[in-house]
Amino acid sequence: MKPSPMLFGALSWGSLSATTLVSNGHPPPRLVSRQQTKSCSSLAASSLSVDTPLGTIIGTTSPHTPCVRQFLSIPFAQPPLGSLRFLPPEPLLALPTTPYKATQFGPSCMQFLTENPPTIFTQFVNQYNLQGLNRTSPFLSEDCLSLSVYTPPVQFTGQQLPVIIFIYGGAFTAGGQDVPYQIPANWVQDSQEHIVVTFNYRLNIFGFPNAAAFSGDNTKQNPGLLDQKMAIRWVKDHIAHFGGDPNRITLWGQSAGAISAAWYQYAAFDPSFPQVERIIMDSGTEIFPLARASTEDVKHGNFSAVAKHLGCDGDKTPQEELECMQKADAREIEGLLQKNMEEVMSGKPLIYFTAVVDNRTVYRNYSEKAIKGEILNVPTIIGTNVNDGVPFVPLTAEGVNSTVEAVTTAGFFFCPAVQVSDLRIVAGVPVYRYYYTGNFSSVSPEAFMGAYHSAELPLLFGTNSMFRGLSTPEEEACSEAMQDSWVAFATGGQAGLEATGWPRYDNLDTGLVREFGQLENGTAQGGRAPLSTVVRDVSLKDMENLCPPIFHG
Repeated sequence: MKPSPMLFGALSWGSLSATTLVSNGHPPPRLVSRQQTKSCSSLAASSLSVDTPLGTIIGTTSPHTPCVRQFLSIPFAQPPLGSLRFLPPEPLLALPTTPYKATQFGPSCMQFLTENPPTIFTQFVNQYNLQGLNRTSPFLSEDCLSLSVYTPPVQFTGQQLPVIIFIYGGAFTAGGQDVPYQIPANWVQDSQEHIVVTFNYRLNIFGFPNAAAFSGDNTKQNPGLLDQKMAIRWVKDHIAHFGGDPNRITLWGQSAGAISAAWYQYAAFDPSFPQVERIIMDSGTEIFPLARASTEDVKHGNFSAVAKHLGCDGDKTPQEELECMQKADAREIEGLLQKNMEEVMSGKPLIYFTAVVDNRTVYRNYSEKAIKGEILNVPTIIGTNVNDGVPFVPLTAEGVNSTVEAVTTAGFFFCPAVQVSDLRIVAGVPVYRYYYTGNFSSVSPEAFMGAYHSAELPLLFGTNSMFRGLSTPEEEACSEAMQDSWVAFATGGQAGLEATGWPRYDNLDTGLVREFGQLENGTAQGGRAPLSTVVRDVSLKDMENLCPPIFHG
């Protein structure tokens, strides 16, 4: 993906760095003291059995996280097979078996992973890929619409817990529940105060087909986003059986997941969408270039191009084309898309599938929606990483071009975050912003990587020290600070963040942003560095002023 043209020069942007950030002079951030993890050598078998209206579900535990009940890959929709391929998900009225054994991951949705072109995710940090592989996972299926629930033992909670639903990223072409860096068991083990739900949704052509047969029917577009909606509905309807509070749901997404969460915040203004109480957007917004470019395939050419390769063209009507494609082999379809991706490097046009404007899940003009107040008015965290652009510029033996990376970070991530914060402020939505600057070797094994796109996720999920040796005290302090902030937000919304001292972001001129990262070296205390070395509130006004305004023309 090439960086989009910017309205300011690369050198102007590149001259600003983390060292130019201005501290606000306010009292230092504070976090509520962590409770010691409650001990449990094993859980009673009865606590791993949950009765729901859909049937009984049997979960499991792990020796490394004995205080976490894991209910893995619970189906939340009918398998989208055969005549249901490319269509919106159908509700699941009963589990396939009862009791249903939710003790291991099921397959992820159809996708592919290629090393051509290479990226940091195939060369250095495979743990962001399914099963930690640098190649396409062998464990894929169209029958993939499932979710996983990670929850403390019921005897330890005594009350309904806040719920965080995570939407994975991957450019709407990759991702799933079985990503090593994004498994939340360690986090729930340490917290014992929240529940995390992860889920699969359909990707690329299977989730965003934009077939000609759907032209004029906005109820059938973007089935991948409708998968997300159905998963949220499932959580709303059933999480109480697992100890969760259906009225304290935080929707958290990263990258394409953050774009999804942003889109959902507008879509859920329609009360027929299941409501959530908070939103978190990591490195992705509703105006991210990928999101905006996705609206342009008005002639349905991408779907028809694949159909032609599979012999589903000729004099067929749009409906006949769709029915032919519903019978095609799923792996052959994926193989064609992978071959096309690899041939793009030699100049062939890219066949790409992502969401389109349907005026239900995705809208064309978000400035207009915000001005009208047509957005779910719930507290929202919006954040970016200082080196978000690293995976999006060419990777060479020396790393990446730092100037191109800086411009890409600004154009794809930082400036859109500033702009959509402005949109929400206009609409009266409470906004809190963060800026992640951590460069920890257990997560960033090469110096040039810095705080790259996704680098905050291992610290949040508590998986940062699992693959490349022990973390530093500063890294552990940063991880705990971010985890505790997310849980405080999920628990109490604005009041929860106020308890941590995180300032509300009110406007460009005086708004303060919470920075997480290794700010300075400090003396470790019991294996943890002082909070002041990893968290501070800063003004990013000098950088924000370089961004084009969202309201113009």
